[in-house]
Formats: sequence, C-alpha cells, structure tokens
Amino acid sequence: MNLSDSIVVTVKPEYLPQQSLPEEQRYVFAYHIRIHNNGLQGATLRSRHWFITDGNNEVQEVKGDGVVGEQPTIEPGETYRYSSGAVLRTRVGSMRGYYVMQADDGTLFHASIPVFTLASPNALN
Repeated sequence: MNLSDSIVVTVKPEYLPQQSLPEEQRYVFAYHIRIHNNGLQGATLRSRHWFITDGNNEVQEVKGDGVVGEQPTIEPGETYRYSSGAVLRTRVGSMRGYYVMQADDGTLFHASIPVFTLASPNALN
C-alpha cells in the first residue's frame, strides 16, 4: 500500500448560525475531521495545508504545524479526530488540502483532504 493511501481523511462540515452575521457577510463553519490509519506503520501529522475557496472564487491558503496545537501520531488501525473552523464572506464555499505526515520509518508523505462544501442552510437549493 502506498503511504499516501494508508491515511484516510473524512470531513463533516457544520454551519454555525449563532456565530454567523450574514448581514455583515460573515458565515462561520465548523468542520469535524476523522483521520484513520489503514497502513502498516504509525504516522505523525507534522503540518497542514488548506485551500479555502469562497463563493466569489477567492482562495485563502492556510499552512501551519500540526492541527489544533497537536502533532498526533496515529498508529495502524487507529483514528484521530479533531474539530476546527473557518469563516467565509459568502454563504457557500469549499475546502481541500493535505496533511504532511511522517511515517515511523522517517518517510514524509502527503495525506489528501478531499474537497468538501461549506454551505449555510438553503444555500444550495
């Protein structure tokens, strides 16, 4: 198995109406991430690289070490979960990206984060 294919990322986005101010073009979303290691060796999440696109096709690029202040090691068969958020100026947008992972043998590789949609209720009718 290719190292990049050994890490499976799934995302559940959530609109946060109590934090959003549509009249000020502020739409707040949470996203809940699940990272599962299907590989044969542990892997440590070293950094993240996000591309956040709003409904005006404006792209924000976000890079940084780890996630939510952690650089978790995910052992074979284990799952790591975390939640974070994003603020858009439009009702609809999308996110995609990748994690830079380091396998137990020292090999660095990318784990893809599949594109997912951020949308306020009824924005995609």
